[in-house]
Amino acid sequence: MATNVATSDGSGRGWLRETFSFPHPVNEYAARSVAAMVVVLALAIVLFDVRWLLFVLAYGFLARVLTGPSLSPMGMLATKLIAPKLLKRNRAVAGPPKRFAQTVGLVFSVTAVVLAYGFGLVGAAYAVVGVLIFFAALEAFVGFCTGCFVFGYLMRWGVIPDDVCERCNNIQYAEEAIAAFEAEQAQKQATS
Repeated sequence: MATNVATSDGSGRGWLRETFSFPHPVNEYAARSVAAMVVVLALAIVLFDVRWLLFVLAYGFLARVLTGPSLSPMGMLATKLIAPKLLKRNRAVAGPPKRFAQTVGLVFSVTAVVLAYGFGLVGAAYAVVGVLIFFAALEAFVGFCTGCFVFGYLMRWGVIPDDVCERCNNIQYAEEAIAAFEAEQAQKQATS
């Protein structure tokens, strides 16, 4: 028997549904902070030949795809400490493209695990991780999310239906979402 625990806002939304959801909008600086942590972890895997960390890398992407930052240590660190307290910056961006980018990262990291542990192809696994490092570094240090870029084209081509992110291109919604996001962040900072 499943229980439905009400949230603090009284919406009645269950903890399971709340845990397994992806935020929309997302703080761009938190996403970039996660990408920077991915770069550091992936570099450690390759440079120090610490293959078992491939599982940690894959878990992080899986957790972020399924739950956003809720079950991801990197996600929690980025959303609770780095972006709001250290960087003190907020920039709301659409969530679905970021989730797509995390899914691509999941595919790459699982591929690396399978190559290294399933086929013993450590060099090939590290090559895949190298590609992941490149694209995570683009997001972390340049602010270019390749997965988000591809997501936009997939929507334009009709591969991803418009209703997946119907609000992504709605400027009025974007302005409303940014205002709501900033108000939420201000409220969180006031209570912490």
